[in-house]
Amino acid sequence: MNKIYIKKLECFGKHGVLKEENILGQKFLVSCVISTPSPKNDSVDECVNYALVAQKINDIVSNKVFKLIETLADNIAKEISVDFNIKKVTITVEKPWAPIGLPLKSVAVKKKRQWHDAYIGLGSNIGDSNKTINEALKVLESDKYIRLIKCSSLITTKPYGYTDQPDFLNGVAHISTIYEPYELLEKLNETEAFFKRKREIKWGPRTLDLDIVMYDDLIMSEEKLTIPHYDMQNRAFVLDPMCEIAPFLIHPVYKKTMLQLKKEAII
Repeated sequence: MNKIYIKKLECFGKHGVLKEENILGQKFLVSCVISTPSPKNDSVDECVNYALVAQKINDIVSNKVFKLIETLADNIAKEISVDFNIKKVTITVEKPWAPIGLPLKSVAVKKKRQWHDAYIGLGSNIGDSNKTINEALKVLESDKYIRLIKCSSLITTKPYGYTDQPDFLNGVAHISTIYEPYELLEKLNETEAFFKRKREIKWGPRTLDLDIVMYDDLIMSEEKLTIPHYDMQNRAFVLDPMCEIAPFLIHPVYKKTMLQLKKEAII
């Protein structure tokens, strides 16, 4: 893996909280660290063209206006990740002579972005479930920060937990995304809402259910989000699709493959 460094690229922009900053503008210094595979031969086609990256950075700084340099740094990181298919990037935005009423050389922020592997559980048991799930995948794929890698077959399964309802159609989608976990959760919730998802009964009927099953090898347990999905090891409608598209993926908590979890599951 190579790293490309762009150091203190001088750009002119109109970013800041003060109205005067948005009118007069000032110089910003942008540095960039790009992680990229080593080229197979001595060809510019085999690597990231840092001249084009620098031009893209300058275009963003010059043509957009943000109140926060944190937002500016994040926007640069996301846009060049997408445009140049960069796996991982770190952006530092430096604002010389920031107007804080005290003598200083500059204020700077650093933002990292990278493409993450995530597995999304798919479910529906209201309406035309097959159509809904496939349209939901198109909605997700239309987001430039999400790339659909592979989707499992959709299988008919019995309800789980609350059984007095129609059978479900379930599957799992493998995606690559720049979104961080809570950003991805928000995107999934927005997509569910677009398809009229209502949360009235726990484990009850739904037009669309989108759950983060796994996200890289991340382990987190918070009030609003648990990764890996807290009960995936007990759910055939998750394990069967996972075994179809990622049988040797290792669960970061149990340290077992999807095939092993399925074999040991009490379902």
